[in-house]
Amino acid sequence: MPDNPERATHDTDRADEAPDQTRETPDHARAATEPLREDIRLLGGILGSIVREQAGESVFDLVERARVEAFRVRRSEIDRDELAALFTDVETDDAIPVIRAFSHFALLANLAEDIHRERRRAVHVAAGEPPPDSTLAATYAKLDAAERDGQGPDGQTVVRALRDALVSPVITAHPTETRRRTVFDTQTRITDLMRFRERTALTEAETAEVDLQLRRQILVLWQTALIRLARLRIQDEIDVGLRYYDAALFEVVPQLNADVRAALSARWPEVDLLPRPMVRMGSWIGGDRDGNPFVTDEIVHRATRRAAEVALGHHLDALGELERELSMSGRLIEVPPDLDLLAAASGDESAFRADEPFRRAIRGIRGRVTATAQRILGAVPAGGADPGLEPYADPADLLADLEIVDLALRAVGDEILADDRLARLREAVQTFGFHLSGLDMRQNSEVHETVVAELLAWAGVHSDYRSLREDERVELLARELGTRRPLTSPEAQFSELTTKELGILRAAADAVRLLGPDAVPNYVISMCTSVSDLLEAALLLAEVGLLVPGTGDSPPYVPVGIVPLFETIEDLENGSRTLEAALEVPVYRSIVDAREAQQEVMLGYSDSNKDGGYLAANWALYRAELDLVAAARRHGLRLRLFHGRGGTVGRGGGPSYEAILAQPPGAVQGSLRITEQGEIIAAKYAEPRLARRNLETLVAATLESTLLDVEGLGEEAADAYRVMDELALLARAAYSELVHDTPGFVRYFEMSTPVAEIGALNIGSRPVSRKQTTSISDLRAIPWVLAWSQSRVMLPGFYGTGSAFEQWVDGDVERLAVLSRLYEKWPFFRTVLSNLAMVMAKSDMGLAARYAELVPDEALRTRVFGMISAEHERTVRMYTAITGNDTLFADNPALERSVHNRFPYLEPLNLLQIELLRRFRGGDDTDRVRRGIQLTMNGLATALRNSG
Repeated sequence: MPDNPERATHDTDRADEAPDQTRETPDHARAATEPLREDIRLLGGILGSIVREQAGESVFDLVERARVEAFRVRRSEIDRDELAALFTDVETDDAIPVIRAFSHFALLANLAEDIHRERRRAVHVAAGEPPPDSTLAATYAKLDAAERDGQGPDGQTVVRALRDALVSPVITAHPTETRRRTVFDTQTRITDLMRFRERTALTEAETAEVDLQLRRQILVLWQTALIRLARLRIQDEIDVGLRYYDAALFEVVPQLNADVRAALSARWPEVDLLPRPMVRMGSWIGGDRDGNPFVTDEIVHRATRRAAEVALGHHLDALGELERELSMSGRLIEVPPDLDLLAAASGDESAFRADEPFRRAIRGIRGRVTATAQRILGAVPAGGADPGLEPYADPADLLADLEIVDLALRAVGDEILADDRLARLREAVQTFGFHLSGLDMRQNSEVHETVVAELLAWAGVHSDYRSLREDERVELLARELGTRRPLTSPEAQFSELTTKELGILRAAADAVRLLGPDAVPNYVISMCTSVSDLLEAALLLAEVGLLVPGTGDSPPYVPVGIVPLFETIEDLENGSRTLEAALEVPVYRSIVDAREAQQEVMLGYSDSNKDGGYLAANWALYRAELDLVAAARRHGLRLRLFHGRGGTVGRGGGPSYEAILAQPPGAVQGSLRITEQGEIIAAKYAEPRLARRNLETLVAATLESTLLDVEGLGEEAADAYRVMDELALLARAAYSELVHDTPGFVRYFEMSTPVAEIGALNIGSRPVSRKQTTSISDLRAIPWVLAWSQSRVMLPGFYGTGSAFEQWVDGDVERLAVLSRLYEKWPFFRTVLSNLAMVMAKSDMGLAARYAELVPDEALRTRVFGMISAEHERTVRMYTAITGNDTLFADNPALERSVHNRFPYLEPLNLLQIELLRRFRGGDDTDRVRRGIQLTMNGLATALRNSG
């Protein structure tokens, strides 16, 4: 597959990256991207020759013809019909290698573009250019500038702002990443070879050897199945999520925490900052059972134990390295008494180490960590020592021993040793403890209601809890939470649902008792709409000992935080009122106070978008944050917001740095939790450099939002908010007219997209829908967004926005000027429009029209597609009018290159998907046709990157 000379530089629509806003002359731009073109020529040439060898000359010729014709379509030299005609009569067995070829090329092009980003970043650093936004270096420069201008915070303000500092990416089992782990491993080896090839001075023969190694890996890639034969189990998802720790997170997170603490302490040396590590990872994999029937008590046990196994295994490996390294002899140095005592307590009687106190001390620590692992896991992991010593009670005990070693090294003048491997281990123990990451529990409020009703009836408290009014429910639940009376007994017989839920909660309680409260830090309530929803969850936690009511002067014991999740637009609008009403209930207020008056609230991006459309959902989220911040201040609470963002704009995606800075004032307050989902997880955390850059982005934005004024509206805020209130109403009405009120819309969606086929893709353990219905409200947001992206409509990322702008402006130039000023001044509005432009640029109404032809009802097809295409055109027109930009790419030239030069390679995948869907729905229900459809979905998801 020879390279086209006008290949894109890189995908700038990655959710972790800000757009490239630099403008270069054509000659300079071409020179800057020449190394990228060389990389793609190399990789594309190797792939092409492998396709010819493995699939045959006829398939290779078809691939080449499709490639050439696709670029002619892009240049408007031929009609798309001519390209589609190539595939009309193609045999399925011939179509599949064509699909695989274009899918593999997309994967290799992504790889080359990522390497090119590293290359360009290194060039800018070497040239001495100022650090770019979203890096910590830029954040520190902004803090220093504010200090020089007299606008910076003082030390005490910083202490208060960062008192509970937390940046927590939460890995979730919501996979839209369709690639197998095997493919990732091969891709990583190719990346390493490409880096080695560029950065090492090689002879001609050595270069040829590297190219041969590349050929071997691409051959393996070609012969490896891209999609799984069987659906992932939750056990598999747990293991996949844990792999990122050895791949990158163990190396990056502790060092980043240490660097941030040192940088802030250097600026405010008079105060004690960040007593706990700022970056701490979280997970939902194995604890999120909302609509997932496969989560059980056994799964919760497995998730928490496997996480502990990974953490303890890391600590044991690091201790083993330390033991080998710290060989200093007591005959040559005089060590402090504390270290001698630690060495003497190690039980190490070897004559060969008799004069090596540091080694003996570390060996004893390793023995105690081994005993700890045996206590927690029931087995001695690899790297363990003789577990004959007492286990550590908690990570603090281990840290105390490591501090003795640290002080002893410094006492004998070995600071450079103390600051190396030992410092990294101490930071890792602080960050990961014995639990590795916090496993959130999540369940739907409807399930809580059902289970609580059954428990109350069994205990004789109330025979029909569900018949009670809300105020009666609150009164009953508050009364029960004021007692320590159990509602169950060992001999009680309950329904399958209640038995399962209680088992899961008991497994969570076991993890807390074994690993500490950080193991299960939060309990999230999906579809939380009322005070009783919060109290029902509290009652269930109390039933398993995860909430113990206070008595007298003794406060409640609440190791697990209760987190309402507001998802629909209506729930977001009512969120602050729900929270305030709960705080008026004394027993709930005492629960919050027991957690240092901190309340976490989760905001749902996906369902709010599916409910009301892009613009209305974004504004509902912003308004909800404003209201929640105000409510927290009225009640003297510290608010932490948890953002349920997905990878795509339709699910809250977009560059993380801009998204965080676009939060309203007071919404960040030094802490941020955010879900990481689908292909975004690998894009951010698959290797150390990526992980460091992306975690830096989150920390940088959190610090800036907390310590600097980033909103910029000042006294204009109230007027801006009124404008957005009006726009959101108009946008929601336009969206609802199509999605909720147009007869036959669900049928159109099912027929014009591959949503029905997504369930067969084996991309995750979770069912496509929460319930067995055809309702849009019951469909999960992932397949909703993925299906629209596959058909290149991208509806969740724009629909309703153009209508809102057009109706609000109504031809009034002054009103248009108002929106233009908001775009210039307000990070929130600018981010909304920037992400909108990205989505519109990736849509293709010509291809979307071909998907619409799959709808057999001509009247329905004409009506719905007409509405979609008209709104698309309207939205583009209003975007350019408001921003003053000539095109959708004005602030993102790299995306322009990608769309115009690499997106032609998506054309064959889309057209082949349409052709195979037509065959499948026409009765050709063979395994090969099914596999071909799944492969096109895989290839498009790979090429579009943040597709679900």
